[in-house]
Amino acid sequence: MTRKDDFKSHLRSRFHKGVDKTVEKYVASIPFDWRLYKQDIDGSIAHAQMLAKQGLISKKDAELIVSGLVAIRDEIEKGKLEFKPELEDIHMSIESRLFEKIGDVAGKLHTARSRNDQIALDMRLFTKEAISETVSGLRDFQRALLDIAEANKAAIMPGYTHLQQAQPILFAHHLLAYFEMLQRDVVRFQDCLKRADVLPLGSGALAGVAYSVDRNFVAKKLGFSDISANSLDAVSDRDFVLEYEAAAAITMMHLSRLAEEMVLWSSAEFGFVELDEAYATSSSIMPQKKNPDVVELARGKTGRVYGNLMGLLTVMKGLPLAYNRDVQEDKEGLFDTVDTLLSTLEVFTGLIKTLKVNTARMQQAMSGSYILATDLADYLVRKGLPFRQAHDIVGKLVRYAISKNKGFQELSLDEYRGFSPLFADDVYGITVKTSVEARNAAGGTAPKQVAAALLRARKLVGKRNGKQAN
Repeated sequence: MTRKDDFKSHLRSRFHKGVDKTVEKYVASIPFDWRLYKQDIDGSIAHAQMLAKQGLISKKDAELIVSGLVAIRDEIEKGKLEFKPELEDIHMSIESRLFEKIGDVAGKLHTARSRNDQIALDMRLFTKEAISETVSGLRDFQRALLDIAEANKAAIMPGYTHLQQAQPILFAHHLLAYFEMLQRDVVRFQDCLKRADVLPLGSGALAGVAYSVDRNFVAKKLGFSDISANSLDAVSDRDFVLEYEAAAAITMMHLSRLAEEMVLWSSAEFGFVELDEAYATSSSIMPQKKNPDVVELARGKTGRVYGNLMGLLTVMKGLPLAYNRDVQEDKEGLFDTVDTLLSTLEVFTGLIKTLKVNTARMQQAMSGSYILATDLADYLVRKGLPFRQAHDIVGKLVRYAISKNKGFQELSLDEYRGFSPLFADDVYGITVKTSVEARNAAGGTAPKQVAAALLRARKLVGKRNGKQAN
């Protein structure tokens, strides 16, 4: 069997008719699953070696199959192999080409294997590689955040709740909040890897295979830590894809939150940061504009990643065991999610590395506000007043200051004492600096706590070319 038509027709020996051209186009997955060529070939090589080891095919046939597969991989990577829609998917495309190169011996490769466990294998190999790349991208972004945090570790900015100024915080403390989000993302992907790292090959179409195969040999060859325990589950399971997409959706949500803050902080109203020109765009009509399109796109792409997750959840929710063709819909969403997340992490890493921080503007933004109100309440508490009473007094003091168009530092001591006799000259010692220094509880924004958090974070991510901690 050497011609594509012969290869395809033998798969339809049960039928009298060929596939309708519209159906052929409709069911074809080769336009997107060609990306699995490396995984498919790696899996086939390991499978052929196992078949020879078990005496199911000769060593000579296995060597011929392996050399043919290696040559096909080289053809694909050099762009010399044209994928034909009539061959439907990457598995048939590679197998058909193998027939062309080595003849009927190629037919022995499919011994003890189904396309069902073959694609499950390819998807697991792809997902494992995607997890590794994703964790690497997350680590690079974490390092970029730490670099800018350490370079501005003395900078104080207004902290917000409800997008209203709340309390002073260190800028580094704010960035470390995103570091913690990303650290949870890293752990989620690493946890996802545990369930992706299971070999499904050897499950056949659904019931296992009727040959004396060595699944542990294949698992070791392909770097899997375990083999699947149930053949029905192995061919129909896409939980590992859903887990990757769920973890990716959470990561994109985190990036989208930072994107929103970059949009706000780079505006004229805030002016806390300035995006590098390489990470901004201009307006087609307004020459003065410097638009944060990169981070805006990240906000938008987050919705795509959510959609991919919901799409696959919807596909899987009504499927009886075992394999159903609906599951073909797992690939495009996964590929898109991986591409979107990796590119977003790469762009954000560069954006953060080149970000300019305007600490003077941050200080100015707090100068006319009442951001130290909580510190005044704490001041009264230390003088012996119950916090609820202190809160009430300071609330009235704020209302008075607003009515007089004065800041706290502009109020006279007599004005302070009009609200409580506990106020003394030392009230003027309350500043944004003393405010952050006072919050020295573990996890707080005090410089000592932030310095410790930065040190811990550095240990977690390790050096760029060194060993990374899990």
